[in-house]
Amino acid sequence: MEHKTVSLADQIFIELENNILTGVYTRGEVFTEMNLSEMLGVSRTPVREAIRRLEQERLVDITTKGVVIMGISPKDISDMYEIRLRTEGLASRWAASEMSEDAKKELCEIVELQEFYTAKKDADNIKNMDSKFHEIVYNNCGSIVLSDMLHQLHRKVMKYRKASVSNSERAFQSTKEHREILDAILAGDADKAEKLTVEHIKNAKDNIEKTVKE
Repeated sequence: MEHKTVSLADQIFIELENNILTGVYTRGEVFTEMNLSEMLGVSRTPVREAIRRLEQERLVDITTKGVVIMGISPKDISDMYEIRLRTEGLASRWAASEMSEDAKKELCEIVELQEFYTAKKDADNIKNMDSKFHEIVYNNCGSIVLSDMLHQLHRKVMKYRKASVSNSERAFQSTKEHREILDAILAGDADKAEKLTVEHIKNAKDNIEKTVKE
């Protein structure tokens, strides 16, 4: 395991959370502390602490049967995209005036890489560049509160974002939308950056909802 600068419980939490959010552990699957300890090769104490944090995140439910994987439901996905639809445009609006020249340069490089990987139909790297694009906008919107909220929402839908960009038509359109948002931010056009971002999230929401199944 990596993440040397964090505690063992933190490392366990990160690994379990990632397994839940990417679908390695499926909704309704049941584990015990002992199962997880043996799978991860660690003692039960850090596993127990990580499970409590996952319960607080509502990703697991602790029952008499064991630790039940709750994951992200279709309703959760719909709710999270609706929240993003109503808030992410604000992040782009603020980023259009707050973003540093270095961050703008980095955002340009990310879009260029996303265009490259889209042409190659490389779903993993398209998803990675998509994540980095949004992270840079969040990090440079000038609001820690908004940034933290959007980071969490974006991370929780990672499984569905990968499924979405695996669709070459949507991947191409999403990349084109990122290029347009980038151009608006570079021009300092806050109104346009916000408008284009709202349209981008709406398109992503519509596409994701087609792929989400109970």
